[in-house]
Amino acid sequence: MANGRGAQLARLGDRFSGGDGAISVAARRMLQPILHRWIARFGRVTREGALHLTLPDGSTQLLQGSGNGPVATLTLHNWSALWQARLAGSVGWYRAWQAGHWESPDLAALFAFISANGAAMGQLGRAKGLRRWFNRLLHHRRANDVVRARENIAAHYDLGNDFYAAWLDPKMLYSSAIFADGDDLASAQTRKLDAILARCALEKGAKLLEIGCGWGALGERAIRHHDVQYLGLTLSDEQAAHARSLVEPLGGEIALCDYRHATGTYDAIASVEMVEAVGREYWGDYLGAISRLLRPGGRAAIQYIAMDDAMFADYAANTDFIQTYIFPGGCLISTSEFRAKALESGLDWQDEVHFGMDYAETLRIWREAYSKARASGLLPAGFDDAFDRLWTFYLSYCEGGFRGGGISVAQVTLVKN
Repeated sequence: MANGRGAQLARLGDRFSGGDGAISVAARRMLQPILHRWIARFGRVTREGALHLTLPDGSTQLLQGSGNGPVATLTLHNWSALWQARLAGSVGWYRAWQAGHWESPDLAALFAFISANGAAMGQLGRAKGLRRWFNRLLHHRRANDVVRARENIAAHYDLGNDFYAAWLDPKMLYSSAIFADGDDLASAQTRKLDAILARCALEKGAKLLEIGCGWGALGERAIRHHDVQYLGLTLSDEQAAHARSLVEPLGGEIALCDYRHATGTYDAIASVEMVEAVGREYWGDYLGAISRLLRPGGRAAIQYIAMDDAMFADYAANTDFIQTYIFPGGCLISTSEFRAKALESGLDWQDEVHFGMDYAETLRIWREAYSKARASGLLPAGFDDAFDRLWTFYLSYCEGGFRGGGISVAQVTLVKN
């Protein structure tokens, strides 16, 4: 993958994880009792669902909780897989999968099982010792200061508009939809846009700022249906080019601008799943910018991805697969901590609504559309098999996280008091 499109994501991740984690025959014999005890600990803390596990020696085990939940199947081909997971958490687990040390017929179901039991598992699936310290150090070096934020956004979003167009909906919305009975993805994405815009309480001629405008769909809809003055901010050259083609003919504007540098006063601000790219250390800057840019009484509509507060401390102390390979510098939200910072910034927190299962469904549709595009040769040239496995793992990992309830997505309205 080093020379193909998307190679930057693999290079960033490989700096964290080293080799494929293979261990010698002698080491495997020595480690097997330790790993058997580790599996037994997983079994004891399993609360929901079941995992049908096949070990490298062909023996099978059933890890089953007392509550209903996801049912998954996992085959370990090499004890190295568990050793990598024990040392490096989800980063090691991904590397072991890439190396063929384990497989599952339904990755999303496996990750849903892990997510459903995540709070009970605690640190069992997190990086340990020096690996944990080293990963955190490298993650800190990719923190989203003004310079590196642009680089981090480009690593993911500048994979190419042709790439994303091959498997997203026609409006290229890359955030959770909100489904009602009978909705296809396009309809559900429109429903999400309308929910955000309703929170903004827009009047004709209102000034609307979008922080993280994506490919321009929200701006286009806001101008057409609410007749607003619109400015969208992004740090992605690819997104800016597409968004301009949608909103500039309607009188809107797109700027390549960091939210920290934005100026002016706005009646409303929209920001859909952008704050996860900000980083925990910059939440205060982000919320401070919203407060500074809103007029008194102005409203900000935020859609954000939240980690279960019961799991957030363990999550924040580590660096996971998503932060390592997919969204450098990113961090999911702790609702309680983020809410406290919003209040400190002079923003009232109103009408918080969660819809995590809608994101699971959105991701399922994306995953199937991506797989179909790949199989049909509809993806643009340059993305090799290693990237395909990375992207498949990513979409399944996220889908399982929402389906298992360890993470959720929410909308909230912030009102400048």
